[in-house]
This record gives sequence, structure tokens and C-alpha cells, in this order.
Amino acid sequence: MKSIEIGILGCGIVGTGVAKILIEKQDLLASRIGARLHLKHVADLDTTTDRGIDFDDGVLIPDAEAVLNDPEIDIIVETIGGKGIAKEFVLKALKSGKHVVTANKALLASFGNELVGAARESQVDLAFEASTGGCMPVIKALRESLVANRIERMVGILNGTCNFILTKMSKEGCSFDKALKEAQELGFAEADPFLDVEGHDSAHKLAILGALAYGMEINLEDIHVEGISKITPMDIEFAKEFGYTIKLLAISKNNTGTVEARVHPAMIPSSSPLSHVEGSMNAVTIDGDATGQTMLYGHGAGMMPTASAVVGDIADIARNIISGTRQRMPILGCPESNVRTIPILPVKEISTPYYFRFEAADEPGVLSRISGILGDCGISIKIVHQKGRRSNGSVPVVMITHHAREESAQKALKQIAALDAIMDEPVVIRIENNDN
Repeated sequence: MKSIEIGILGCGIVGTGVAKILIEKQDLLASRIGARLHLKHVADLDTTTDRGIDFDDGVLIPDAEAVLNDPEIDIIVETIGGKGIAKEFVLKALKSGKHVVTANKALLASFGNELVGAARESQVDLAFEASTGGCMPVIKALRESLVANRIERMVGILNGTCNFILTKMSKEGCSFDKALKEAQELGFAEADPFLDVEGHDSAHKLAILGALAYGMEINLEDIHVEGISKITPMDIEFAKEFGYTIKLLAISKNNTGTVEARVHPAMIPSSSPLSHVEGSMNAVTIDGDATGQTMLYGHGAGMMPTASAVVGDIADIARNIISGTRQRMPILGCPESNVRTIPILPVKEISTPYYFRFEAADEPGVLSRISGILGDCGISIKIVHQKGRRSNGSVPVVMITHHAREESAQKALKQIAALDAIMDEPVVIRIENNDN
């Protein structure tokens, strides 16, 4: 039976999981692939920590260059993470004619077009299923299963840390800070959670998905990004009263000649399947013109779920090697000549319904002044909600609007915030219904 040689760069959480599967499931993988996947080397500066794996002598080494320069290695698996040395190693592997599998969404979102070009020049495969959605096969779905569809829209919960925090706040009424602390204690959040809670991790994933869905170049720079750090238990409770759930969403829509791509907290109907995605789980809905809406759900991170996706990519490449083919599947889902530069619609031009909350002084005429400004900006109010809940001496005034243009909403909010009767910065959360 043919042996395909594998080299792993990085033996942290994901790298350890990949090594574990390759070693412990050798026979299962060989029976399904028709070749033996042999883990020749794992390179990591730390070769002493017990990872719970019985490596054969000489497998775990400290020298990544030795792995990259080994002529026998067919597939390099990059699990280092980040955009520094990982980029250098991946480019070197591709240019030397080795296939590469990576779970590195930050690297792909920032430099994916360059890496795809390098893979194309060397006629090798670059696979990255684990970069987006963990074990959910969303890359494979877009690139293969849904190839007959014009993708109209994608909406995803793509960050388990944020979803855990918002679930905790919703179920227990706790603050963002308390929920974040628990997420860190349980290992769902990093010590520095900025990339997660401020939406950047989700944006990395959305940039990759958008390229595959629409046949466009990867474009991270123009994605609008907001995080969840300003979401309060009060807003979560108001959302429930209106029949909504707050989630951090990655949203992409296929407009004529442009694409919407944005990451931000949003209210979604409590009847929506995404509203029931709880804890650290991920999910994405994909609307195709032939299929209608499909939904993928699963663990978006974690050692073994992510490793499973990585090994799935290794298996695909191994099958190509057996059959003597390379780049059977275009890396971004369509031939290079058909990959286009499609502009991302500026966020000021989008239109959605809105949730506004104003902390207003309890005095006559405040509501009419707020309503007047909204009306002058062309924003129609659907629901007004004012209760005697006092917060720091003020009363919350909550409004749900009909569809309004983002530029108009921001103009109105700036004018309202300048009113003497407004005691704090207005809160705005976009609403994503099934019809927008």
C-alpha cells in the first residue's frame, strides 16, 4: 500500500489533535483512503511537554526547516497560527512543491490571495476546511455540494467565545464582564479576547466564505466589524420582550454587482434556527437559489473537532496524489480566470430595521424630540417602548424601526445624542429578519 508522508508544523492544541488522529486511526484512514498516511515529523520548539501521544523516535523535532526541506514529505500541515512565521513557512512549502493544509483563518483572510497564487504557480493543493467553522464542512459545501447554486445570502454564528458569552448573559442575566471571565476560566476565551469579542475572528472567516460563495478575491479590509462588548443585560431583556435573540452574526449577501459583508451583533427572531444555537457552538445558514436555505451546525473550535477537519483535507489531497492529479478542485471554488474583484458595499449603504435605546431624562417632550429627529432623517418608527425602569436617574426609551438606511440611522443618532435630555450614548443594534 502506498505511503503518503505528512509533516506537521506546530504541536499546540490543533497540531496535537491532528497527530493523535493520524497515529491512532492509521488503519481506519488507510481503509478509507487506499493509502497509508504516515506522520514522519512534527516540528515544535517544545519537544518535552507530554502531549498524551506516543511519538516514535525522531518524529517530534524542534526544527521546522528540516520538515520543510525533507524531499519525502508530500503534505505540510500548518498549525502554528498567526500571520508571521506561519506565512513564511506556508509560502516556502508551496513554492517547493508541497501540498499544504492549514486551519489558519487569520493568515488566509489577510494573505489568502497571495497563497492561492503561490499554490497555483507550483500546481499544488492548498486546503483549509478547518479555518472556518471547525468541524462544520462549510468550505466543502460551498466549493462542491452547492456548486449549482447562486448563493444569495449567508448568515453565521462563527465564534464560539461570543456565542458562549451571549448565551450566558441571556440565560443568567449576568454582565458581559462576568460572562467573559467564566468563558476564560473554562477555556472558551483567550487571556486576550480582543479578536474574538470584537468580531475580528468572525470577519476572518467571513472573508474566506465570501470568496468561495461569490467567486471573488478574499477581501478582509472592507468588511464592517463590530463586537459584543457593549451589549448589556438590559438590551438582551428588551430583545426577548420583542421576540428577538441577540447573536454576533457574520452576514453576507449577494447584491447586483456588490456584496454585503459585515460582522456585528444583531437581533434575530426567536423562531430562527440560529437563535437556538447556544454555548460555544457554531452554525451557518446558506441560501441558494436552487436549494433554498440549508444550515450547518457543529463545534467551531476545539482540539478534536478542528483536527477532524484538518485530517479530512489531508485525506482529500492524499486521494489526489493516489490518482496522480493536482488542483482537481480549484482552491477558491472556481478557475483562477473566473475569480473577480467584487466590491463590498459600504456599510453606510445597507438597509435594515433597527433597535434603538436611549437613556433619557424623565421629562416632558423628550419622546417627541427623538421621534422628530428620526422622522426628519427618513426613519419610520414601528414600536416605541417606555417603561419606568430607571438607570442612573434616567429612563430607557426603546424603539424598533422599519427598514432604514445605515447612513440615515447614524445621522439621526448623532443628533439625538447631542440632546441635553439624553444621558448616555445611544445603543443601536441592527435587526436581521428573514425578509432582509
